[in-house]
Amino acid sequence: MNSIELSIFSSRLSSVCDEMGAVLQRAAFSPNIKDRLDFSCAVFDCAGQLSAQAAHIPVHLGSMAYAMQGVVDKFDWQVGDMVAFNDPYLGGTHLPDVTLVCPVHQDGELLGFVANRAHHADIGSETPGSMPLATSLAEEGLIIEPQKIMRAGESSDEFRHILAELGDSVESMGDFNAQISANLRGSQRLCSILAEYGAEQYIAALEQLNNYGDRLMNQLIKRIPDGVYGFEDVMDGDGVGTDDIKIKLSLTITDGQVVADFSGSARQVNGNINCPLSVVAAAVYYVFRCLMPDNTPACFGVYQRIKIRAEKGSLLNANKPAAVAAGNVETSTRLVDVILGALAKAIPEQIPAASHGSMNNVAMGARSAQASWNYYETIGGGMGAGAKHDGLSAIQTHMTNTLNTPIESLEMHYPLRVDRYQIRLGSGGFGSRTGGNGVVREITFLQAAQLTLLTERRRYQPWGLLGGKNGLSGKNQLNGVDLPAKTSIDVLAGDQLTISTPGGGGYG
Repeated sequence: MNSIELSIFSSRLSSVCDEMGAVLQRAAFSPNIKDRLDFSCAVFDCAGQLSAQAAHIPVHLGSMAYAMQGVVDKFDWQVGDMVAFNDPYLGGTHLPDVTLVCPVHQDGELLGFVANRAHHADIGSETPGSMPLATSLAEEGLIIEPQKIMRAGESSDEFRHILAELGDSVESMGDFNAQISANLRGSQRLCSILAEYGAEQYIAALEQLNNYGDRLMNQLIKRIPDGVYGFEDVMDGDGVGTDDIKIKLSLTITDGQVVADFSGSARQVNGNINCPLSVVAAAVYYVFRCLMPDNTPACFGVYQRIKIRAEKGSLLNANKPAAVAAGNVETSTRLVDVILGALAKAIPEQIPAASHGSMNNVAMGARSAQASWNYYETIGGGMGAGAKHDGLSAIQTHMTNTLNTPIESLEMHYPLRVDRYQIRLGSGGFGSRTGGNGVVREITFLQAAQLTLLTERRRYQPWGLLGGKNGLSGKNQLNGVDLPAKTSIDVLAGDQLTISTPGGGGYG
């Protein structure tokens, strides 16, 4: 293939992922998927290595790119099969993120896979919203080890068991069926590409694409001065007694290779901010991908030069059954700050200050004969400023790419009223370029409910860069009284929750 043909091939693979995402969004039942867009879609080769992805959720896609090979090796894949899993220690991220994988065959030969990962607000945890303040994986919900939920195009007993464990709710079944439909559409589209190219040419084109991605990464690494760049930051706490939890990075750039060594980071903790190594990989991949040209293909060849190390049993490579629900959302976000902080010592003109540094997770709901509902959202904040731009305000950053649920949808589906949703003026750090502002989101409960908050940057501010000032830290309040960064409490009808999210750091 020449360069134009290769670009068209790459775009066609990406369009498969885009169409899968469109099907998943339109067919989903829950606002979490259809409104917030908390899902991701990708195409893999027959060995489980990433071939293409849509511009969805970085923490989903990077972790799938890192861990999919171990999943696909477990099965004898037949036409009409589909596998589901969410186990963070077997290729997942955290339990609400359920991944469905579908093989793609041509003339009986396995040539690839399509997959999607979507966040389920009810995965059977002990608290509504399935983002509990947990101390073990079992408390976080139903653990789905990789298993076939479809065989020869028919639902399996395993699938029926999963639905039964989740109470056979209409919303859960609808979201699973939307994921299945998205994979079936992706399989159809990939089959049409395979029919046009043929197996031999398709495999050769993937090899060319990966080689091209590797060359682009090599060019990027060569633009970064060789050296060892260190950086440290801390998490506010795990919510169950451990504060000031250190993340330490030694980033080595040499001979066209990157080694991200997190040795010296905190040991795993009792709370749920621990990570499987796949989430760490997602953060590292994301940062380096951000430094590459827009036309870089989303394939595994891009990441071959990056090696990741984290001590077993540490915060960033936890042992099962450590709780991980917030590791996927909060620790992954802090990892980006740490990686950017290290790179800022090498190429400061290309690196922004720290963004708001939290997905500001809010989970709530009720489980009673009178009322049963689950809701989960992440709330944006301020983006860090860079050498050539002020930070954007009221935006999701880095490892998430979701939206806030529209007020109309939230109030239609749940016993909630949004009283205030505005930019938090003055929360961005000052500098020659000013950090973006956070937001204030104020919600009144119309019924009694259980509320869980998993937030960060409430004690430590997002850092500025090259003399820029820090962004303001965030604040959580109930009826005007401060709440901890991580908490799970019962609330009454008429109670008012106010989340004020952090601003981004200033630059210069």
